[in-house]
Amino acid sequence: MLIGGGLAAGCASLPERVDAFAEAQGLERRVVAGDGFRHVVYAREADDTPRSLHVYIEGDGRPWLHGVLASADPTPRTPYALALMGRDPRPAIYLGRPCYFGLADEPGCEPRLWTDARYGPEVVASMAAALDGLLAERGWPAVMLVGYSGGGTLAVLLADRVPGVRRVVTVAGNLDTDAWTAAHGYRPLAGSLNPMTAARLAGVEHLHFAGAADANVSPGIARAFAERHGGRVQVVEGFDHRCCWRERWPGLLLPAASSPTIHSDATRRGEQDR
Repeated sequence: MLIGGGLAAGCASLPERVDAFAEAQGLERRVVAGDGFRHVVYAREADDTPRSLHVYIEGDGRPWLHGVLASADPTPRTPYALALMGRDPRPAIYLGRPCYFGLADEPGCEPRLWTDARYGPEVVASMAAALDGLLAERGWPAVMLVGYSGGGTLAVLLADRVPGVRRVVTVAGNLDTDAWTAAHGYRPLAGSLNPMTAARLAGVEHLHFAGAADANVSPGIARAFAERHGGRVQVVEGFDHRCCWRERWPGLLLPAASSPTIHSDATRRGEQDR
């Protein structure tokens, strides 16, 4: 189970602890092929093909150790998107990134794929291919991508690459990597695509949740993204980058994602979620 800032400690490796956390939520683990990489997938499916499938994408995990050394394994200590998916009653799958969850030693994996190129073309292409294969197995007619933090970056970049994606929801999503690195004084993500300039969202509904107190990815990033690309922004008072998305999920997601009437930036109208 989740304890504080991560999974329960013990002798098991981080990938093994994530597996145990997923199993405790009734999720099945698979490893599927993408384009040049393999991907760990956790799934909870209905017996019959549902009208829509929710696909969750995790944040960046641990790209760096102490901010200076590339991690040998970027698997997150706290798989936050997996925790969100565990609270979602709809049919859902969790799509891992290349090289995460115990695959960091596989051919083609190198630290740049979870550091500077964490949102690079090869990462996006392989995730798109993996998701295409999964969807073809059951013929899901519609897909909603749900991305947390850097997973929101990837969800937006994947939107036009996977047929069937009808909606994208980001939670504390990094939707402008240039603005984000500049705000924190980080080195630019030179090998990555920036969703602010690379997103192609024509025909895809998109909703972006932001925490009013988020000091990691400020609400202004989501607002600027929506000004350029359309979509909706819901800024939630009292929330930051971590608190309190899991506790309020899926109560935030299900009504907001199904409603066409939420206007951009609900907080400005004094209608933030309470």
